[in-house]
Amino acid sequence: MKTVTNKPILIKPSDRYRHAFLAMAAEYQQAGESYRHHELGQSSFAAFLELVDNDDQGIGLPAGYAPMTHFWLVKDEAILGESRLRHCLTPALEIEGGHIGYSIRPSQRHKGYGTLILALTLEQARGRGLRRIRVTCDTDNLASARVIEKNSGHLSGRTISNRSGQQIYQYWIDLL
Repeated sequence: MKTVTNKPILIKPSDRYRHAFLAMAAEYQQAGESYRHHELGQSSFAAFLELVDNDDQGIGLPAGYAPMTHFWLVKDEAILGESRLRHCLTPALEIEGGHIGYSIRPSQRHKGYGTLILALTLEQARGRGLRRIRVTCDTDNLASARVIEKNSGHLSGRTISNRSGQQIYQYWIDLL
C-alpha cells in the first residue's frame, strides 16, 4: 500500500522506494553528479540496501570511515534528497565531511528542502545523543552555506580540501 505524504518526511532507505531511488539516481547522473551509492543502487538495489545497513552497523567500513545512517527526504512517493548522519567524527571528518552530508536532487533545489533535510537530520543526531555536529561545505557552495547557517551553524574555520583542493567552510552546530 502506498502512502502519499503532503509534507516531506525523513525515512531510512527501503525497497518500497526502489523506483523513486532509481529515478533520483538517474536525475543526478544526467546532471553529472553521480555518486558511488547511486551507481551501486542502479546495478543492484539489494546490494545497495545491504551496504546502507552495513554502514549503519559499522560493518565492512574502509579504514578511517565512521558508521553512518542514510536517510531519504520523501514527499508524494518521490525522493527529494538524501542525507547521511555519521555517528562519530574521525580526525579526517572533523576537517572535511563532518557528521552530516546532504544533497537535494537537481529538480528540487531552491525550494527549501536543503534547510529541511538538514534540520530533520539534526533531529536524528539529537536522538542519537550527539550534542555538537560538524558540517562542512565548499566555499563556492553558497546555497549550502546558507542552509547550514539557517540551521544555527557557526563558521569555525576554513581549510583546503585534501580531496578536491578547493577551499571549504567548517561549521559547528550545537544541539543543546
